[in-house]
Amino acid sequence: MASLNMKMKKRDNYGAEPDKKKLAMAGIRHQLLLLLRRRHRLFPLVSAFSGCLLLLLLFSFSFPPVIHHSPLGRKNQVAVESKLLVPENGGRSDRHLWSSKLSNSYYGCSNASGTFQVLDKTSQTDRYLLIATSGGLNQQRTGIIDAVVAAYILNATLVIPKLDQNSYWKDISNFEEIFDVDWFISHLSKDVKIIKELPNGEESRLIGLQSIRVPRKCTPSCYLQRVLPLLKKKHVVQLSKFDYRLANHLDTELQKLRCRVNYHAVRYTETINKMGQILVDRMRTKAKHFVALHLRFEPDMLAFSGCYYGGGQKERLELGVMRRRWKTLHAANPDKVREHGRCPLTPEEIGLMLRGLGFGREVHLYVASGEVYGGDATLAPLRALFPNLHTKETLTSKKELAPFARFSSRMAALDFIVCDESDAFVTNNNGNMARILAGRRRYMGHKVTIRPNAKKLHKIFTNRHNMTWDEFSTKVRKYQTGFMGEPDEMKAGEGEFHENPTSCICRKKKANEELKEDEHDSWPWEYSDIGNVPMATRSGLDHQSEVDHEN
Repeated sequence: MASLNMKMKKRDNYGAEPDKKKLAMAGIRHQLLLLLRRRHRLFPLVSAFSGCLLLLLLFSFSFPPVIHHSPLGRKNQVAVESKLLVPENGGRSDRHLWSSKLSNSYYGCSNASGTFQVLDKTSQTDRYLLIATSGGLNQQRTGIIDAVVAAYILNATLVIPKLDQNSYWKDISNFEEIFDVDWFISHLSKDVKIIKELPNGEESRLIGLQSIRVPRKCTPSCYLQRVLPLLKKKHVVQLSKFDYRLANHLDTELQKLRCRVNYHAVRYTETINKMGQILVDRMRTKAKHFVALHLRFEPDMLAFSGCYYGGGQKERLELGVMRRRWKTLHAANPDKVREHGRCPLTPEEIGLMLRGLGFGREVHLYVASGEVYGGDATLAPLRALFPNLHTKETLTSKKELAPFARFSSRMAALDFIVCDESDAFVTNNNGNMARILAGRRRYMGHKVTIRPNAKKLHKIFTNRHNMTWDEFSTKVRKYQTGFMGEPDEMKAGEGEFHENPTSCICRKKKANEELKEDEHDSWPWEYSDIGNVPMATRSGLDHQSEVDHEN
């Protein structure tokens, strides 16, 4: 015993705390020595044995259970917490993971009807509409779509929109370097006249040209009142910061025009499409089905959200500096923001949600993302849950990706293609790309699209240390009902039109099921084959007098 105390003191002299586990083992050895000396006595035997058990029990309680927390920057994270032991296969599922239940009963229908006034090619207009888009690639996409509709409302010639080269991403790409400009012009030739640049005789009008900004959610009557008089006078008008500058609720024919632009006219260049398809093909060689995750966890996204992710003072300082970019961004209580479901889910939370829905660890996961805040340490819990994790960087060589790597919009376009082609698409937020893809996947056959019910999921993520996996996964499936991309999850007019294009989705009639099936096989190309449509007045336009003012 004296020698044991000497060893302990020697270790303490070096400033190290005695190892409790080794102390326990030393105590057990000491009791066993006593047993050998007094083996002829029964009572000491029982007493020593009881003492050993007591020591083991005492030290087992002195070691706390391993509970994993997920602050950013912590390494070697695992996804196993006390009772929350994640099974290999994700557990049981009450739905088909790779298809929507009623998807075969719906089809996209964006063709113009007989009440839509087609472009009169014999009339020449001297009104030219210039558009300057705003934001990232998918935010600009909403501006491009609505620019066509605005030009139709104003009976103006649309000049190919200018892309935002001064946003956070500083991408210098122009329209024709991202999108197939000739297809865009020709495919919409029945709707709006579109030109690449102003005619030579009109270029002088650019001198002293002033841009104007219409309010967000501006109605057709708003455009006719605010823009048309200036357009008649100046002949050339430029609308700036053009994103979400058109009302969400429009006449059905205008909504269908939006769909023709979004789902048929706006397509990427051949170079981008080819590289995107290479990525899709390489994912297909790895698995028959794959999940695509749009992970918005870049520093700017986290800064704008006002959320806190456990990174301590370092995180608060770094994101605090970035938040100063948005002068109108008010300080918020991070806990309250999370409780209301307005924080992007962490990579670990997304992984746990997918496993709770029934996706096993063998599933191949494509991660569409920019620079993740916290890097590999932040992604570690997701990788532990889904080891088959891929990105465009891991699927290609540096040489293959070189033509795109310096341009954020082209990289985002590649991610868009893979996410669009995936069997199941999931997002950790409800940003522009998530909304655009949600609407597109509804239009293209209600492909599985998982939007986290963040407000409800927050409750079980917070309390997950105190429940079993069966309890956790059952609640995940319950809370995600209505957030899986099934038909009629959202009511007509609910949400942004780009994510819920109900005016452009038709339901098949049972009597014509086979006929509609044939139409569904060909509808993406039907519009380009439409002949002349009877002329009609624009009396069907929404002439709402109330104008939404910009915040």
